[in-house]
Amino acid sequence: MVDAPVFPLEARGVGVRFGDTVALKDVNLLLQDFARIAVLGANGAGKSVLLRALHGLITPNYGTVRWAGSAVRPRDQAMVFQRPVMLRRTALANVEYGLAVNGIDGAERIARAREAIERVGLGNIAQRQARVLSGGEQQRLALARAWALRPRLLYLDEPTANLDPSAAAEVERVIGEIQASGTAIVLATHMLGLAQRMALEVAFLHEGRLLERTPAGMFFTRPRTEEAERFLKGELPWNGTSRVSSLT
Repeated sequence: MVDAPVFPLEARGVGVRFGDTVALKDVNLLLQDFARIAVLGANGAGKSVLLRALHGLITPNYGTVRWAGSAVRPRDQAMVFQRPVMLRRTALANVEYGLAVNGIDGAERIARAREAIERVGLGNIAQRQARVLSGGEQQRLALARAWALRPRLLYLDEPTANLDPSAAAEVERVIGEIQASGTAIVLATHMLGLAQRMALEVAFLHEGRLLERTPAGMFFTRPRTEEAERFLKGELPWNGTSRVSSLT
């Protein structure tokens, strides 16, 4: 990774496959620095794969991803996963480690880590071991690790999945503050309420294809495709059985 601009971020004709399974097919997507976009679709539609391709964590089998016209993955972006990995150290030390591996040292690293812990509401348990925290606390800690890097773009992969309503509300509050600080957000979720509250646009995936990119209000009231309408009605399968197409 390099210190280089993230935007505009453009995926052009991106395809990803795993063996004989096509996870993404001919995806075109352009993101600017004001992005607040929810990536929606049934389980297995390709949401997580798209985020990883945009972030540069996986390389497309065909097509290109470019950050400000460059194929070199920039440093100024971060990602929070559905099941964040917690290191065997305190909550605060987890944030400090994330900063250290990104070249932030000394007093600045300590100050930024403490600020991030406070901003996500974990200041009172900063010295507790991260692996004993609740699921919601761990997710907020993962957000603190990402926020401390001050990324221009943050990818969130199902950030409130498997959380109780109270924990999910706290995570959503933190995401809202990150957005308000000026960070662009790409949010993959199947939680329609979360997408309605947090996103300005919706990118709808179905079986690896991007079928719609629409202002959020329009998507939820007047979807353009039959597949999106069925998704909103809960009629698409959620178990991944019609996940993505076979190469054959």
